[in-house]
Amino acid sequence: MSDMHGPELLLLLLGALVVTSIARRLNWSAPLVLVAVGLVVSFIPGVPEFELDPHLILVLVLPPLLYSAALDSSYLNIRANLRPIGLLAVGLVLFTTFVVGVTAKLVFPELPFAAALVLGAVVAPPDAVAAVAIGRKLGLQRRAMTLLVGESLINDATALTAFKVAVAAAAGAAMHPAESVGMFLLVTAGGIAIGLLVGVLVRFLRKRLCEGVLESALGLLVPFGAYLLAEEAAHVSGVLAVVVAGLYVGHHSPRGTYTTRLQDAAVWRSVDVLLESFVFALIGLQVSAIISDVDLDVTLLLGAGAVLLATILARFVWMYPASYVPLYLSKRLRERERWPHLGQVTVIAWAGMRGVVTLAAAAAIPQDVPGREIIVFCAFVVTVSTLLLQGTTLPWVINKIGFEGDDARKDALAEAQIQHRAAQAAVDRLDQEIEDVPDHVRDQLRALAEHRGNAAWERLGRQEEESPAAAYRRLRRMMLSAERDEFIKARDVGEIDDEVLFRVLRELDLEEAALSRE
Repeated sequence: MSDMHGPELLLLLLGALVVTSIARRLNWSAPLVLVAVGLVVSFIPGVPEFELDPHLILVLVLPPLLYSAALDSSYLNIRANLRPIGLLAVGLVLFTTFVVGVTAKLVFPELPFAAALVLGAVVAPPDAVAAVAIGRKLGLQRRAMTLLVGESLINDATALTAFKVAVAAAAGAAMHPAESVGMFLLVTAGGIAIGLLVGVLVRFLRKRLCEGVLESALGLLVPFGAYLLAEEAAHVSGVLAVVVAGLYVGHHSPRGTYTTRLQDAAVWRSVDVLLESFVFALIGLQVSAIISDVDLDVTLLLGAGAVLLATILARFVWMYPASYVPLYLSKRLRERERWPHLGQVTVIAWAGMRGVVTLAAAAAIPQDVPGREIIVFCAFVVTVSTLLLQGTTLPWVINKIGFEGDDARKDALAEAQIQHRAAQAAVDRLDQEIEDVPDHVRDQLRALAEHRGNAAWERLGRQEEESPAAAYRRLRRMMLSAERDEFIKARDVGEIDDEVLFRVLRELDLEEAALSRE
């Protein structure tokens, strides 16, 4: 395949964003639509071949995606669910590697067992991007979402380590099992340590920059710096370094400035959309090239189907015992954790779509690994099939099981209680600081605090009628729109300069952002 040149890359990015925009307008899952469209486009004569560079994916795409996901993840929720996340991110990955490796050896007898394990390691880590998007839309319980996100953040490190061990064995440099375990522990501990070091350093620097633009610019460098420092300098897990740094920085971000939080949210949402669109479109576009590299026959297709089935079933075989047996055996765990809902376990078991890491690992298999073409073909069959099969049916599975969380109601109640206390604290602070302030200013500030305190309680009431808080937000947005229009008209006729307009628009936009609620 030919190298990806600048115009082709730009065309791919632009096309991916257009498809993503259309999918969102139609309320479809953008990752799945991108894969499907890329698959179809790859067979159109004259379409350039987009070569997948594993270095590009692992260094430029994966770190910012993982870092952004870690920033938005709850460190406290992940810590509270570390045991089940570990069973998924470590235990399930190794189990899948072995099961798929054995299956591949059975259906492709000419494949050495070490090479079969390479295939197992390649397809072992799921990518939760599509699953999390669907789960949030359908109101999946928070614990299930935490498990999916936590698994996707950590399992890449396990899979890539297993991949390196299997590749070394396939190339004739087999490691002793004890040596493999030692290497895994070393790269894991080293990645965590570097991630913490980077997180602490970034927090220290951001406190002293005190400017939102500079803080966001520094934030964009963090995932690449953490990954390269871990992988290139220390030869430990760059993936874990990025994840730990993101969790640390995200956990402490509420203590930063509001301008940085607003700007970071916008920046990372844009980065996520761009990179995710690129990756899922690229997955689909690889299909025709992968097919052209192998001699398609019934044996290869049936073998790839068997590997796909083994990949899916391994997750189910692992999920149910791993979810219930530890609780059954340990009284301490039963006292500390609730029994998982059977529907939750089933949904998580079905949410095992493969994605960017499988894509990059397959492309990174050295040429001297026996049966490389078979491994790459099977890996892409698993990636595309799980995305399209499980991704399109996951909403049906969630709705059929009827397993939804009641977190929204609990969150609203907790928010109302805390908002009431916060409003009272604001009034108390006002009373402490107030001196020679006009009465109308004091009354306006009190009224605003009371309005915010009551708004959360009103959202708990009847939804059929517009609450006073909702009416306030709707009317205030109308007023802001009128103010905005007036300033734009003044700019258009030359009464004010663009610099004045932009400054005023930012103030109005910030107020409207404060009024808006998802």
